[in-house]
Amino acid sequence: MSPTQTAQTMDGTSLARRMVEEAAAEAAKISRRTGTSPCLATVLVGEDPASVTYVRMKRTRCAKAGIQSRHIALPAATTTAELIDTLNGLSNDPEVHGILLQHPCGPHIDERAAFEAIAPEKDVDGVTTHSFAAMTFALPGFVSCTPGGIMRLLEEYDVGLAGKHAVVVGRSAILGKPVGMLLLSQDATVTYCHSRTADLSAIVREADIVVAAVGRPRLIRGEDIKPGAVVIDAGYNSGNVGDVDFNAALTRARLITPVPGGVGPMTIAVLLAQTVEAAANQLGFQEL
Repeated sequence: MSPTQTAQTMDGTSLARRMVEEAAAEAAKISRRTGTSPCLATVLVGEDPASVTYVRMKRTRCAKAGIQSRHIALPAATTTAELIDTLNGLSNDPEVHGILLQHPCGPHIDERAAFEAIAPEKDVDGVTTHSFAAMTFALPGFVSCTPGGIMRLLEEYDVGLAGKHAVVVGRSAILGKPVGMLLLSQDATVTYCHSRTADLSAIVREADIVVAAVGRPRLIRGEDIKPGAVVIDAGYNSGNVGDVDFNAALTRARLITPVPGGVGPMTIAVLLAQTVEAAANQLGFQEL
């Protein structure tokens, strides 16, 4: 790209809307033919304002897509054992098809132990080790929602991944690590970076695809973006700021996601789509 060109913005909002419409149509078919609507259970520990808002938004989106939602609000003092009991109960409840544990749950909760209490067939948020293994080995299962949304965006914009160098900045268990595995499964060459990576700028400069998912505002500088690269900003920081210096990257990238309106809407769209898929699997629904 020449210095006067600007990158094409990847519109996650429009794509997510289409995905939700497709999920809603499928949910309606399941409801008509089985007499049961897909149901997502959301579990929230405490009253963190951001978490309360996120859960409310997800429940609203469920309602618009014809997906029932069951909300379990637990007190902040809930122990790990009590949370696991709740999740076990939902896993064994045939009327619940998907389970979402809103996190973080609080420093006193063993989140990994809690995640593992979710039955794999109901892990529509893709947070269990079973789901991570499925992503790693390209086996049937549910993907982590944000990585799944990223991959769907790349597909929508015809980004060829085979042989490309993808740099993932971030190593969380539900974003950085799984998105790297999904990229690898599409024959990309993947480099993981993180907060302690030496000379991060030099590595980013070699990337054909950059996935920023570290949670630090504008950590990725525009001048470090390789001309013509694809930039996926999965960060969200105070003030609607991503992990990439968006304005500076515009004149170098070929494709870039905005914040907001890029990866964020895709996360919820994947969650709803996977809830409908989980319901279809559990109800034995097959398209005629």
